[in-house]
Order: sequence, then C-alpha cells, then structure tokens
Amino acid sequence: MPARASVRDTARLAAQVLAPTLAAGVIVRRRAGMALAERYAVDRRATGLLSELRGAYGPGPLRVDVAGRHFAVVLQAGDATRILNGTPDPYSPSTREKRASLEQFQPHGVLISRGTERDSRRAFNEAVLEYGHQVHSLAPRMVRTVREEAGKLLGATTAGDGEIDWTAFRTAWDRTARRLVLGDTGRDDTGLTAMLGRLRSAANWSVAAPRRTALRDRFERRLRTHLDRAEPGSLAAALAATPAEPGTDPAGQAPHWLFAFDAAGIATFRTLALLSTHTAQETQVRNELAVTDLTEPRLLPYTRACVLESVRLWPTTPFVLRESVRETDWGGDALPAGTEFLIYTPLFHRDESLPYSDRLTPEIWLDGTAQDTEALMPFSAGPGECPGEDLVLLVTSTMLAALLERHTYLPDRPGRLRPDRPLPRTLDHFGLRFTALPHRPGL
Repeated sequence: MPARASVRDTARLAAQVLAPTLAAGVIVRRRAGMALAERYAVDRRATGLLSELRGAYGPGPLRVDVAGRHFAVVLQAGDATRILNGTPDPYSPSTREKRASLEQFQPHGVLISRGTERDSRRAFNEAVLEYGHQVHSLAPRMVRTVREEAGKLLGATTAGDGEIDWTAFRTAWDRTARRLVLGDTGRDDTGLTAMLGRLRSAANWSVAAPRRTALRDRFERRLRTHLDRAEPGSLAAALAATPAEPGTDPAGQAPHWLFAFDAAGIATFRTLALLSTHTAQETQVRNELAVTDLTEPRLLPYTRACVLESVRLWPTTPFVLRESVRETDWGGDALPAGTEFLIYTPLFHRDESLPYSDRLTPEIWLDGTAQDTEALMPFSAGPGECPGEDLVLLVTSTMLAALLERHTYLPDRPGRLRPDRPLPRTLDHFGLRFTALPHRPGL
C-alpha cells in the first residue's frame, strides 16, 4: 500500500530532486543550471535521497500531496514498468505540467493528446518516422546529409585550432536536423530554430509562463512554409505523403521532431566524450567502422549501443511523467484519478544493484541484458515509447561514424570520465570540449 511522505520529506524531495531538475531546464537545458548540476552532483544526491525514502517508506509509489494536487513518486522498477506499459490508459502521457509546457510550441503534439486524437497522431508519427524499422526508407539521403555536415564541421575545426566545443557541434547538429526534417532549403534557417528556442525557454516554466501565442503563430507560419515544399528526401515529404485521420494536424507534429533532435545531439556529444576517454570501446567502434561502407545506410550495432549507454548513464529526459485518467489500485489502496506519477529515470538507470551502474558497458544492449532489466528506458518504454527511436539511433550513430572515421578526439579534461573510476551521475554537455586530430591507425 503506498505510503504518504511527511511534510519534511516532501520538502526534501522538492529541494533535492525537483528543484535541481527544473533549474537545469526540462524542455531546453540551461547552461548555468547544468554547470551547477554537475558541480554539486545533483543526480547522485537525488538518487541517494530516493533510495533512502524507499528504505524508509517501502517500495511505493510514495504519495505526495501538494496544494490539492496528487503526486506519486515511483521508487520500484516494477511499478515504473507497470505504468509505462499502461500508457495511455490508465496512465496518460498528457499531464497537466507537460501540457502547459508543450502547448507553447506544439499544441497538437501527440505527447499532450488524449483519446482518439492521441491514437491518430501516434499512428501518424509512427508511420512517418517508421517506428520499428532500424533503417528508415530515407536513410540513403539521411546518411549523405549527416556525413556532409560532419565533414563541414571537421573542415572548419581543423582549419582553426582543432577545437570542437558544444557551440560548434550544436551549430552543425542544428543544420543537420533542419535538413533532415525540412530539406536542404531549411539548412540555414537559423531564425526558425531561434524562434523554437524562445518558445522552449518559455516552456521551461510550464504553468508559470504566459502563452507566447504571437511568437508561436510566427513560428508555425515559417515552419509550414518549409513543410509545404515537401522537399524530396526529407521528413516533410514523408509527412505530405502519409495519410492522416481528421484532427491529426500533420504539420503540428513536426515541431516535436525538431525539439527531439536537440536531445539526440546532446546524447551524441556525450557519447563522443565517452569514446574519447574509453580506449577499449573506441577501438570496438573503429573496428566496426573499418568493415562497414559508411557511405551507405548500414546498421552500426556497437556504435548504436554506445549511444544507448550514453542515454542510460545521463538520461536526456530525467523525468517521465504519467497521469492517471481514472482511479487505480495499488496494493489495495486506491489512488484517485488525476494522480501524477513521477518516474525519475536516473534512479533506475544507475541502480547500485546493477553491476554496470556507473560504467560504460555497451554490451548490455547487444547481449539481451538491457532488454531483460526492468526500467531501463533511454527512449521511454511501453506503448508511449518514442516513435523516433530507430531514426534517432540511425542519425546519431552515423554522425559518430563520420566524426570518428578519420579523427581522434582529445578531451580538455581527460580525468572527468576516467574508465577506472565510477562515471559521474551528472554530465554538463555545455562544458565538453575536444581537440580533433587526424587518426593514424597503429600509432
């Protein structure tokens, strides 16, 4: 039976789990917030507190009632799995806080939809993004695009001081994302990305932020201009060619794709950081690349596994939220409709009972270990799992392959991610910096 947190422990949850996550930015990461989060090891503190509360109150979910709202903090992997497998009924992804945030720039997005609208939008996203297919039908064009942008990034880098920081990588990644979603004519539309960034910054404040409807209208008009071209080889073309049920709003799904590519870029940059410090895993990746025609769309299982490990180690979505659409039973105790379940992914991804908890171990994604471990959810799980997972893994692994094909990366702070020490629970991607050097096999 779920216990109820005391006033003191409710305050501790707010101060040590919720507040640091909000300060770092939920919809768009804040540079200062992420720097502080790494400095003060906020994820380690948060998982420590949640583990302590699990010992004090039992497996949960732990009830927390604040200002008339009902919350339940999930403390057990089995409960997290139950909730995610119960999406969208009785556990809807469309929570009050998520709606308030995402309505800023995607009011008709699938994540904040319910009922038949949610069903049609989910099916549409799955069709365009080709959910369940590891190689998208547009993969040949996607691979060329990613390799071109990686080459331009490296060309600009080696022409200068050889340094790649987050700003340089993010600029190249945004160009890549715009080309993949909108086509080549969208490559240099930095204004569109800037508008989306301002809307996402407002979304960080959720219910506390006013609606920026005028800015959203300008963003939508500009986005639809690109989508209406339906440039061949782009997701915009796939969107135009995919049948949609009434009320789906096909164009209204595209903002989330651009939004999600940001998290994919963070995961890619963190993976590069891991490989720059973990010689054994970097060698495995290079061995895979050496026997693969990288100009063609090919699966790169080990490289993909490294990306999945990056997201396990540092989830790009630290909180997975679900809201019960009706009363639910937990151990004989009824939790009312409208209860919001909070799943803090680092608690399960870094569970100390896992032998690989704080180590880079891509093999778990290849030998079935990860699939057999409850509550490892790099792309969420269950019927609400990210429909773009396969596409993202294709793009991220291709970018890493293009960057590593002929270059080696020296981190400016090699001690930050030493393989002989537990990896930090929080990693500020803004602070990552590398020097790119030509790779000379055997030297």
